[in-house]
Amino acid sequence: MDAWKRLGGFIGSHMAFVSPVCVALGVLFPQVDVILHPFVTPFFAFMTFQSALSNTFGNLARTARHPAPMLVSLVLATVAMPVVACALATALFGSDPNLVCGIVLEYCVPVAVVAAMWTNMLGGDPALSLATILVSTVAAPVTIPLTLHVLLGQTVEVDAARMMGEMAVSIALPALVGTAANDLSRGWAARELSPVIAPAAKIALVLVILSNSTGVAPYVRHLTPTLVAVAVFIAAFASCGYALGLLAARALRCPDDQTASMTFLVGMRNISAGAVIAGEYFPGEVMFPVVIGTLFQQVLASLFGSLLRRLRRAGRAGA
Repeated sequence: MDAWKRLGGFIGSHMAFVSPVCVALGVLFPQVDVILHPFVTPFFAFMTFQSALSNTFGNLARTARHPAPMLVSLVLATVAMPVVACALATALFGSDPNLVCGIVLEYCVPVAVVAAMWTNMLGGDPALSLATILVSTVAAPVTIPLTLHVLLGQTVEVDAARMMGEMAVSIALPALVGTAANDLSRGWAARELSPVIAPAAKIALVLVILSNSTGVAPYVRHLTPTLVAVAVFIAAFASCGYALGLLAARALRCPDDQTASMTFLVGMRNISAGAVIAGEYFPGEVMFPVVIGTLFQQVLASLFGSLLRRLRRAGRAGA
């Protein structure tokens, strides 16, 4: 059992190395997605469950009573990021409306479910993370078409029923079950069960990164100078999202756990949802800015995770 827990600790502390390796393997061997893809939703559900084991319904009530961090995260992720992305993309790539549309779509999809896993690894606030992800996903059938229409004049009808079904399976039910397990066991689930299954959750995260990375393989192999510029823009703008969440938390004088949560909540996007919408409603070129984010999102998460650890150590040393 100790070796199993050490494996989980090793993966968590070396995500800055593990993430880019998984991305590279996904690009080089896209055929692995045939095996992994059917398990992605169960992996998400398992990661959400494990993250929720450290949560309580009392914490959720506290988040509802003091909603400022959640509301700020939602406004930054749902309003500010798409508006700024649209303005910058129009200025840089305005001659290609499809690329502009893809960039805007990348930043108007809901907060990534995997953000809960990252906040859990960084000692974040599970109630804040789960509540924000839930609200973001529930609102997505309205916010995505509205954002695209207001910013681009695009009309999109999102399959609300399917999105809500996926949200229930991967977020709502596992979060409720995990939280209830912790409350009913009077904290035993957080103290005993969560550490035992945490390594499996980290392995699930690695496999999700690997699976998602396979989607960019066709585009990476046919890069043009314009697409390279788009990729650089996505990488830079994605890093700004994490930084914006971190700075907003500092401005609100949030404690360390909420700071970790806000960093990932503002920075991470449900790229899979964006890819589905791009594939169903838009020309193929729109897909590139959306899926190319897969190359950077997890790597940036690991880098900002390392930054959060250093900031936390520096804060304790100065206390």
